Amino acid sequence: MSSSDAFASMIYRQLKRWWNNRSRVVMTVLNPLLWMVFLGLGWGGIFSPQSIPTAPGIPNMPSVADVIVKAIENYFKQLFGGVDYVTFMITGIVVMSAFMASFISGISVIWDKQFGFLKETLVASAPRSVVILGRIVGDGIVAAIQSLLIVLVSLLLTNNINLVNTPIAILYVFIMTLGFTALGTTISLKFSSMEGFQMVVNLITMPLIFMSGVFYPPTTMPEWMKWIAKFNPLTYSVHAVRYWLAGANAGFEYMNPLTDLAILIAFTSLMLVTAVKTFEKTTVED
Repeated sequence: MSSSDAFASMIYRQLKRWWNNRSRVVMTVLNPLLWMVFLGLGWGGIFSPQSIPTAPGIPNMPSVADVIVKAIENYFKQLFGGVDYVTFMITGIVVMSAFMASFISGISVIWDKQFGFLKETLVASAPRSVVILGRIVGDGIVAAIQSLLIVLVSLLLTNNINLVNTPIAILYVFIMTLGFTALGTTISLKFSSMEGFQMVVNLITMPLIFMSGVFYPPTTMPEWMKWIAKFNPLTYSVHAVRYWLAGANAGFEYMNPLTDLAILIAFTSLMLVTAVKTFEKTTVED
């Protein structure tokens, strides 16, 4: 088998594996939709200034009320990069869903260990680097497709999504998913049980999500969280996708689309090299 055939076969296998699991396809849309509806619309009401004029202690005078409402509305828009909270959160969920899908994809490696498929790939005539890269790219494509579906579903909840820039945003997502898929694969190669892998995934994913700007701007975090957010690759993916999909700029002063792209490429390159090196050292007995 040639390297190109092996690479394409692994991509096809991961795509077919996802598509044949119809429950997984449905949950791809349903789970993020629940986040967007119950958290996005629910929390969105907290940041709405519409109820401020009737609050106790505020004079019920039209001129005063209008000034207060306008000031609060401008503050929230500035805080969320120029968009309302629903749009702010939805664009973050687009990245979060891809991140979760890419990182958790490593569990399929453990599944293949238990059913013997991993041993077949280890002894295949194709280079190991090509086999593992094909697998990572396949899972990355799946995660990017999931993000695209979330973008389309989000149109039901907000009118502020720029569909013209969607391909650019998905490109950022795809680069990010390659990095986290490679990381998840590297970790999974060290585990033989799904339970142990899932515990590690939960330990890593939750802090990364909450310190990436998905739910609130990173500039509002405590100082110690800001430092972590600056070294969190997910932060730059969230910022870039939000910028291209909604025109929002809710990040640190030095952040821009080019900086985001450079950091994501550097992170993904490092993770891909690590995954390849780890897989090349893996033995049939592992």
